[in-house]
Parts: sequence; C-alpha cells; structure tokens
Amino acid sequence: MGTCLSLLSLPGVAHADDTLPGGTQNSEPGPKGDSSPDGTIAASASGIVFDRSKNGSGSSVGPVTSTTSWTPPACWYAPKFTPDQLKAYLEPIWEAGSTGPQWDAEQRDRYVNGHPYKDFNKDKADKGYWWDSFVNKSFPPGWDKCGKPIFWVDKGDPPPPDIENAVTPKILAELAYNEIRVPTTKVTLAPANGTKVNLPTWAWLDGAAFKPVSVTASVPVLGIAATTTAEPVSLKIDPGTSDAETYPASGVCQIDNGSIGEPYAKGKADETPPCGVKYLRSSGSDSYPLKATITWKIHWTGTGGVGDDLPDGTFGATQNVVVQEIQAVNR
Repeated sequence: MGTCLSLLSLPGVAHADDTLPGGTQNSEPGPKGDSSPDGTIAASASGIVFDRSKNGSGSSVGPVTSTTSWTPPACWYAPKFTPDQLKAYLEPIWEAGSTGPQWDAEQRDRYVNGHPYKDFNKDKADKGYWWDSFVNKSFPPGWDKCGKPIFWVDKGDPPPPDIENAVTPKILAELAYNEIRVPTTKVTLAPANGTKVNLPTWAWLDGAAFKPVSVTASVPVLGIAATTTAEPVSLKIDPGTSDAETYPASGVCQIDNGSIGEPYAKGKADETPPCGVKYLRSSGSDSYPLKATITWKIHWTGTGGVGDDLPDGTFGATQNVVVQEIQAVNR
C-alpha cells in the first residue's frame, strides 16, 4: 500500500480520482469537459474522451469479460498538459517540498533549466503537448507499469519509440472495450413460477434489449478516435446441476434475427423448446442456480480506416429455479 501511495503522490501518475464527468480520465489542472445526459463528453484539451451515448444503459447493465487472457491496457500515455498547465501543476508540488529537495531539483532541471526542456517549453506552446501516464481507475494488474516522466511531443510527431501504450486508434479501441456495458441476461422461463421434473422448460430473452452497443474513445487534440462495438451472438444456459438436460444439448442458443430463444405459447406443451432446460431431479426445499450468459462478438474501427476484432466478451446472471416432483393423483 505504501508503494501505491508514494507513486500516486508524484507527477506523472494520474490519480484514480482524476476523472472527467462520465469517466474520462484526466489529471488536474488540465481543463475538464462537460457531460450531457446521454453520456457524450464535450471536447477536452487533455486525456481521452469517451462517448457512451450508444452504450447499454440502466441499472442492470454490466461490463463484459474477455473470453481469453487478454485484458485492456491498465495504463497508457496521452496528451495532458499545455506548457502553462504543466507549470501550474508542478510548481506547487515543488514549493510544498513533500517530494524531497533532490527530486524537486531534478525536476526543475528537467523542465525548467534546459536538461532537456527549458521553461516548460513555453516557446512551443502552440506546437505540441506534454504527455503523461493515465491509470485504469480500478488499478488492475500492471497499472504501475507506465512510469515514464512527463514528456513533450510536437504536433504531428509520434511519441518516442520506447513509450508503450501511447494512444493510437488501437489503444483507444482497447480502452473503449473496458467501457462497454451490456444488458442483464436474466431469462424468461415457462413455466414461470417454478417447473416440474422431466418437464421441458422454455427459455428466452427480450430480443429488443439485445442489440449492438458501442463506445467511442477519442483524443481531440490529436484528431484520432476509435469505436468499439459489441454484438450479441449466443446465449449459454447452465442449469446449475448435472441432473438436467439443455436444449440444444450444448446449452448454447444461437441468436437468430435478434431473437434469443422462443417465447412459450399455448399449444406447445408437447414440443421441444429451441432454447431451454429439463430438470431430471427435484430441487427439494431449495432451488437450482440457473446461469444465463451472453457471448458478445467485439470489433473496432478507427481513424485512418483501421480496425480489427477484439476478444469476445461475456456477461452472465444467475437466477434461482424451483423444481418440484410431479404429484401423482390417487383415485
């Protein structure tokens, strides 16, 4: 914990709280954007802007989990300061003396005394930006790997080649992946209030809720952006017990024309549901934890016509299903 606190106290590491409205990370004293009710963020002078206006919304949405070991970047570099902003950020830190005289002197030498920068590069105020590191606010593994000191990049030039995770359309797409939110996967069952042993139970989801969602990440001062889109492709049902059969046998219901499963209708009692489950044993006085998980295919497009696939993502929810024995009637 001490290491975390000491790193967060130094310039060059964006704090988890340094966040623009709507979740765009930004470090003070850079200007902040304004958020609109639909989640769109107005243009900001620094950091990354996320447009969530086409994302999933509501209290039941959640983030997708990659189906592979890949994860979005835990930290990255992006423009953060103009020369005046960097001066306003660093000088109070030096004056406070909390970082120690030796470190303060080294920083003054780097940004003021010409080794290699002079007077915060004020003579180049319209020709570039100071770049700094940003950190995923949940501090996943690797969040502390972006330890380069604040550096200057002229407009139109790439960042130094030794800077990993400097923002590009691809990095923006990966960061937008982290912002994707998709609807809950609680399925509708028939019978609705519990089912019977050996009775096929139909399962379906509201197709209207399962449409593609997307998030766009951009760096306005660089003129680059990427849109990451998630599209639902299948529903997997896990009955919550080995004493059950699923329809189809794989438990994976493909999405067809936006529909996931088929609602039960009168007269279909003797039919096999296209998506569902049949329990072979009673749940007794308890219930079975049926889990429904949607797989989302995810891809991105970005500035310059680039784009590619990203790992599929999943999001699931569990619901309790009561299964009773069929009662025999003695006459």
